Amino acid sequence: MQDVQSGRPEVPIDLDRVGIKNFRLPLTVRDRARGRQHTVAGVELSVDLPARFKGTHMSRFVEALSGFTGELDLVSFRALLDDVRSRLEAQNAHLTLRFPYFLSKASPATGALALMDYACQVSGEFEGDKFRQTLGVDVPVMTVCPCSLAISDQGAHSQRAVVSIRCRFSGFVWLEELIELAESAGSSPVYALLKREDEKFVTEQAFANPTFVEDVARQVARSLRDHPKVTWFRVEVESFESIHNHSAFAGIEGRNVRPGAGGGGAGAGS
Repeated sequence: MQDVQSGRPEVPIDLDRVGIKNFRLPLTVRDRARGRQHTVAGVELSVDLPARFKGTHMSRFVEALSGFTGELDLVSFRALLDDVRSRLEAQNAHLTLRFPYFLSKASPATGALALMDYACQVSGEFEGDKFRQTLGVDVPVMTVCPCSLAISDQGAHSQRAVVSIRCRFSGFVWLEELIELAESAGSSPVYALLKREDEKFVTEQAFANPTFVEDVARQVARSLRDHPKVTWFRVEVESFESIHNHSAFAGIEGRNVRPGAGGGGAGAGS
């Protein structure tokens, strides 16, 4: 049959990425408390396309994913990307897996348990023979505005914020570690289940610990800089302001240089 994809394009320009996205795949990730957790990942997978080819072979991406075991670790993740490069005869390949990760979380006063979900992702890329991998979590927290608290006779405005962490590392990092350091940086963690006693506890805790969005970003950055395995990180905190029709945000990127540190290992927490 005619191979249209391998023909010459009308506009011969190199493309950085061509591939598939919004593909769903069963995934098994490492769970610090239970060993393993089953979830579902949304997949974005792509390669570069030289100017001499009209199109890529989209079916080969799905064939590669069909051969993936679903067990997320450094070896399987890297092997999948390498397989895609081979199938598509590409120099570069990119893979992102986005998935919900669930933790059983106790409310702070009554100890009532409920599942809390966190948006997580693992992304990786081959650029030539250079491989790197990035782990990410998005963690909701509560913040109370220090300025509002200082100038008001009664109360202060408070809101939910989201701490987004992306990091590379040497060795192994649990998702739970990143979630915990993000939650500790806000005025209070966010919970799935709160009884009246818990609401009182959370409110009082938050108002005793007011934080600007800048404070949260700096605290998370300091924790990541102090982490013995993190080699690079990017943090962004977005505060969904309760008294404004816009969000406030703060961001920072940093790199930790340590003897013998690698460029971002695999499947942390996964």
